[in-house]
Parts: sequence; structure tokens; C-alpha cells
Amino acid sequence: MFKQYVKNVFLIACSLLMLTSIQSCTQQVRFNNVDISGATSFSPQFELQDHHGVVRHVSDFKGKVLVVFFGYTQCPDVCPTTMFEMKKVMELLGKDADQVQVAFITLDPQRDTLELLEKYVPSFDPRFLGLRPETDQALEQVVKGYKIFYQKVPSKDPQNYTIDHTAGSYAIDKNGQLRLFIKHNQGEQLLADDLKKLVKIN
Repeated sequence: MFKQYVKNVFLIACSLLMLTSIQSCTQQVRFNNVDISGATSFSPQFELQDHHGVVRHVSDFKGKVLVVFFGYTQCPDVCPTTMFEMKKVMELLGKDADQVQVAFITLDPQRDTLELLEKYVPSFDPRFLGLRPETDQALEQVVKGYKIFYQKVPSKDPQNYTIDHTAGSYAIDKNGQLRLFIKHNQGEQLLADDLKKLVKIN
């Protein structure tokens, strides 16, 4: 399990490092987080059901900066920490928060029903959306597209498993292009500064 985790982290790191030469030629805005603009190894598109029961696509959020985080409602630490951080970021954004959408994609559709997501996700901020893959195939497709590592960690009770997963988030610009890999637990102000820059880019 640990070897697989290291392997996935290494693959993500390699993909990000390969962008260095591209960024040196094309990057005009400097970000605090990892700029992955133009990365062809990622596929940020998805077709997922939100906690209102509406099928959503990345294109639905055109005109807004979309921040995507993968987790699950029974996550004991990383997920609630990230969601609380995003709540603080939205406060720091002020009026620019109207141009940002935060989406929480569950890695645990077996337990995370739409009803549970509807209670959990907006409890951090009513503007946040919970998204759920309807099938295992849909989950695998979106996980592959974002290069997310996740793996169930079983316990004696089959229903009380945990999930190891990538802790970072992603930012997609107003035109639906993947722009940033957001580092976990970096502090609200740095992320708010990056999102303000993306909001200004048409």
C-alpha cells in the first residue's frame, strides 16, 4: 500500500516537473501553488451528480474559477481541514468569492449518499457543492483524469474502513482549463491570492 502511494506521488511529481520548460516560456502570472497550465497528462472533465441531484460537468462552471477537492465525509483529518480552509479562503476573497465555486468530489460513493453530502458539504459553506460518481466506472474515470491516488484501508468492521488519498486540490480557470495543483495546509492567504489572480484572467 505504501509503495503504491509513493509510486503515485512520484508520478504526479514527474508530471508537474515536466511542465517547468513550458511555464518558463508561457507563464505570465506567478502563483504560490504549482502552475500546471497546459498539462496534457491531466483530464479535468467530469460528469458527476451534485448533492441536489443535478448532473454536473466542468463546462457548467464556465465563467467561474472551480476549485476541486477529493475526499470523503468520514475522513478524520485532511478533508475537514481542507474544507474549513476553503471556507476561510472564501471569506478572504470578499466580492471575488462570487466568481469561485468549490466542489468536493467523494471518493466513497458507497457510503456518501447525496443526502449525506447535502448535509456535510454545505455545513462548511452553503455555496460549496458535493459531487458524487454514480458508478465505479465514473469514479475511476475522474480519479484517473486528475491523477488522484486513493485506496481503502480495511478494518475489522467492513463498514468502518478509511481511505488513503491525495490531499491536494485543483483549480480550473473560467474557461475550463486546469491551472493549479493546490498544496494542502499551506495557509488561507496564499491560496486566496492565487484565486484572486485566476478570477482576473478571462
